Amino acid sequence: MRAELDQIGPRLRAERRSRGLTLEELAASADMSTSTLSRLESGKRQANLELLLPLTRRLDIRIDDLLPAKPTDPRVHRPAVRRDGLTIVPLAPEHSSVMTFKITYPAGGALPELRTHDGYEWLYVLTGRLRLRLGEQDLVLARGEAAEFDTHTPHAMSAAGGRAAQVISIFNEKGAKIHTRTSESE
Repeated sequence: MRAELDQIGPRLRAERRSRGLTLEELAASADMSTSTLSRLESGKRQANLELLLPLTRRLDIRIDDLLPAKPTDPRVHRPAVRRDGLTIVPLAPEHSSVMTFKITYPAGGALPELRTHDGYEWLYVLTGRLRLRLGEQDLVLARGEAAEFDTHTPHAMSAAGGRAAQVISIFNEKGAKIHTRTSESE
């Protein structure tokens, strides 16, 4: 808790500076001395409600804004979905701008009808082999291969060969290309 309280002063200073206010201007508008505000910002004076309320009102922030955010659980807890013979495991939060899934295509599954939709897709084959029909191209991707394409191009996917295929699929609905970097290109 001490570490959280120690962050109040520097966060208060950052808020004041982001608004272009001097110590003198903020102190005067909050009806306190410049030295009190200076000591509060530097951590030499302990924060209390009597000091913080007028400051946060003048800065138009909440007292909570001066405290570090609680760490949230980054894990994604969404159930797998079974649809048209596929097992689809969501790997991103429900309202994420980039949708990520682990998809299992069953062995022997027929290639579905080609379809189009808004977006851009990137996929990576984890296990097995994936048949990707993309416009006039009929491709087979092996484990460790990736593909990236505009989803306005008619496309369909299924497992190739006698085994199921597991794929990581990442796409967005806005049609923006997903830029990936490797350590070699950074």
